[in-house]
Amino acid sequence: MSTTQSERLRELLEPLVSSQGLDLEEIEVDSVGRKRVLRVVVDSDEGADLDAIADVSRVLSAKLDETDAMGQGEYTLEVGTPGAERELREHRHYVRATGRLAKFQLKDGDELVARIITVDEEGVDAEVPGVKGRKPTARRLAFEDIAKARVQVEFNRKDKKDEKDEQDMEEEEA
Repeated sequence: MSTTQSERLRELLEPLVSSQGLDLEEIEVDSVGRKRVLRVVVDSDEGADLDAIADVSRVLSAKLDETDAMGQGEYTLEVGTPGAERELREHRHYVRATGRLAKFQLKDGDELVARIITVDEEGVDAEVPGVKGRKPTARRLAFEDIAKARVQVEFNRKDKKDEKDEQDMEEEEA
């Protein structure tokens, strides 16, 4: 997609997405055969449920139909969220990933997998999991030292509530 088309689409769609309480994360136009697909990625601090996605999709579709932003040819509009393994590019992405495990590629060439504990304007406080029974260690990562970061999927993580429920059950049994 050309930069000017991308900029025009962003200028057209971003206020509509914002009016629905969401952030416009990405816009991408792909050609699939003779058709084009406009993919719009949205998110918010609370996440975007299916109702919010459907609402914003209707608003965007109506606006695109009344303008010629996509030209005269056929196209398909797809609206979704960033997904489980989203790349962290903006400050708000790091904030939304607080508590999640992330893989960091540092500018010095090192790689690190750590849990994001807190985020401020300068960087991230992270917890590096311990290896072979060792305790986790704290690590400060300045944004200027991070080349790339991506959220990692965890299938067996217990959250704080699950741990507390287990402790409560153990105390009741004792």
